[in-house]
Formats: sequence, structure tokens, C-alpha cells
Amino acid sequence: MNVLVYLLPLALLLGLTGLFAFLWSLKSGQYDDLDGAAVRVLSDDDLPSSAQPPAGKSPGGKSPGGKSPGGKSPGGKSPGGLSGRGAPKP
Repeated sequence: MNVLVYLLPLALLLGLTGLFAFLWSLKSGQYDDLDGAAVRVLSDDDLPSSAQPPAGKSPGGKSPGGKSPGGKSPGGKSPGGLSGRGAPKP
């Protein structure tokens, strides 16, 4: 029961801190434009204007050196025709 002497004020302090943070966010306008971010995600403004791939990537979508990222062969099969579980695919 002695632990309640510490936990009750701590819980009230955390609750009041959360309430004040929420009220501050309302006052500062954090919730003014709810639809703007959803529409902004759909715009393609961040795409580069040229058709060249980013530095370090070849045009075929494979990484330099002939191996695909993740150590797997192209097509998703590991060398030897085995799946990721070690069993042969039919």
C-alpha cells in the first residue's frame, strides 16, 4: 500500500502532462489541416525530373556486381533450386 503514495502522484503528473501537450498542440494549429497531408502523399513532386536511375544502381534494377540485394538470385530462388525452407520446389 505504501507504493500508492508514489504511483498515484506519478500517474496524475503523467496524465496532466499528456493533457497539457494535447492542449498545446490544439493551440499551435497541429490539427488545422487534416486532409493536406493525405493529399500531399499522393503527389509526385519528389521524383527526379530526369529518367536516370539513382547513383549506384544499374538501369536493369539489379545492383552492381550481378547479385540482387539480399543475397538471393533473380527470380526469388536460391542457388540450387531450393526454396527458403530447404525443400525442393516441384
